[in-house]
Formats: sequence, C-alpha cells, structure tokens
Amino acid sequence: MPIREIQDLHVVHTEALIAPRLLKEELRVDEAIAQTVVDARATVRRILHGEDRRLLCLVGPCSIHDPVAAIDYAERLARIQPAVERQLFLVMRVYFEKPRTTVGWKGLINDPHMDDSCDMQAGLRIARKLLLEINRMGLPAGAEMLDPITPQYTADLISWTAIGARTTESQTHREMASGLSMPVGFKNTTEGNLRIAVNAVESARRPHAFLGINQDGAAAIIRTSGNPDTHVVLRGGKTSNYDAASIEECRLMLETAGLEPRVMVDCSHAQTAKDYTRQPAVLRALVDQVAGGSRAIMGVMLESNIGAGNQPVSRNREALAYGVSVTDPCIDWPTTETCLLEAARALE
Repeated sequence: MPIREIQDLHVVHTEALIAPRLLKEELRVDEAIAQTVVDARATVRRILHGEDRRLLCLVGPCSIHDPVAAIDYAERLARIQPAVERQLFLVMRVYFEKPRTTVGWKGLINDPHMDDSCDMQAGLRIARKLLLEINRMGLPAGAEMLDPITPQYTADLISWTAIGARTTESQTHREMASGLSMPVGFKNTTEGNLRIAVNAVESARRPHAFLGINQDGAAAIIRTSGNPDTHVVLRGGKTSNYDAASIEECRLMLETAGLEPRVMVDCSHAQTAKDYTRQPAVLRALVDQVAGGSRAIMGVMLESNIGAGNQPVSRNREALAYGVSVTDPCIDWPTTETCLLEAARALE
C-alpha cells in the first residue's frame, strides 16, 4: 500500500538559489567601498552612544524599484553631503523589502520586474550591484531587513538597519539582529507600543542560536554574540510620538532598562497621519528640540524621492513616472534639499 503524500501539498515549485559566497565573488567589494561601510558604521555607533553630536539622517525613497532613479537620487544626496556634514550624517534609505498588511508588491529583491514573476535571483543581483554603486560614491546605505535569508547577500554593504513595526516583536528578527554587523533600529509597533521595541533592543543585545544559512548557502546553526548597537525608532502609532513628552517617556524607559537613552524618530508614517507633506514640519519640530538642548534624539528618517507623492505599481515600466514612489508617498527632491539645509543651519 503506497504511503499517502503528507508534505509540500501546496508547493508548486522550488528553485536552487545562488550561494551568498558566489554572488559576492561575482559582485565584489573593493577596499574603498569597504572603508565607506566601516567608517559609516563607526560613525553611527558614536552617534548612538552620544560621542558624535551630529544628527543621523536616514533619507531616501520608501522603496527602490528603479535602479537608474536610485543612482540619480544617490548622486543628489552625495552632492549636498559637504554642505551639511558638520551637523548631519547622511545615510541613504535603500529599501529592497516591503512588508505587506495583506498582499502587494514585496520589493525589488522579491519581484524586481514588478510582474509577479518573483525573479529573486535577478533581484539579489540588482540589489547588490546597486549597493556597490551607492557605497562607491562614499554614501552609506541603510535598509530594512525583512527576510532572514537576504542579509547573507547584502548586509556587508549596509551601514544601518531597521527592523520594521510589524516585525519588532518577532523572535526571528531579534535573533537575526543579534548577529548583524551594523547598528540596528527597532521601530515601535503599529499601535505605538514602546515596551515591545525596548524589549527587542534588549533581546538583540544578547547571544542567540538559531537556524539560517551560511555563506555557501547550506542550512546551518547560527550562534551570535549579540549586537551592542541596537536602539529604538519612534514611528508613531494610534497617535504621533515625536513631541517632547513622548520622547521623554521613551528616554526614561530606555534609561530604566540600562540602555542608551537615545532614540531615532521616523518623520513619516503615523507621525504625519500618513500625510507625507507634513514630514518637513515633523523634522523642524525635532530639530528645534535638539537645538533647544535635547540629548535624547540621535537621528531622523525621511521618506523622500525625486518626485513627490506615489503611484500604483505597473507591469509597464514605461507608464511609471520617473523617480516617484510605488509604495508610500514621499516628499520630492527640492523639498528634501531644503529640509536638510535648513536643519543643518538650525543646528549650527
């Protein structure tokens, strides 16, 4: 009597994935790129620990879907670096993975052609090549780590990482963060829960053992020492939490837990009630707090692109407006440039 099928009942197809080591040999890091990453990570650590008084600024598109526009944006951001570098430390948002509440486009790594073909082999290559080009400009990159496998392919080129509001409570992501080589920010939950974010910061600082893949792509037991450079990112919840009272509440919670009383603030999402045009006002309010003497604010995040707003995902690339987000709406480049220059002047 044949044994009944009891596995892979809903799996349509599996495909072998290139090993991280092979992709890294194909798209290599040179010494200049490595130096950009090392220096940027060290600077972010100093900012987190209060040793560098500059404001860390994660600035860039909500998500990357067009590598050409991403390089265009990176060149613009790199050009204004010298004008603000005494007050601001710029890191470009280079987000390749997008969590979805139900369904939708999951980002460039998952579906680079935006046609549901989910050509992840191509997505990983495009992402790594783009990170190499951005770092080659001397511009550090920051990203959200969503899938626990992808860091093996891209994390060596990332200077700061976010764990999103939907995954901050996830044990898998806390374990992953404990082994990452760069500072990691945990967002408060979508409801605005701070305690969960603080718990995540504490958890990721501890050693963990978990299942993953090694550089040869083989399943492995990963053992970590813990990441000492984790922190909280305030992104609002049912209400905004960028005001001085909310930041003080988080500062006291961190201090009580024996953690650095320093927070990053996302100027978008629930801070603006999803009105992207209010991001400059949120940034101004935060800069005013820092200029007024607040030591609790270590950095800010801005969702910014070449063009303002957003547009629906389209399989027809030619139908898409150049430099406009296909996920959350963003402020445009002229507004971004003005925001950063004004912030630097206010902090001078």
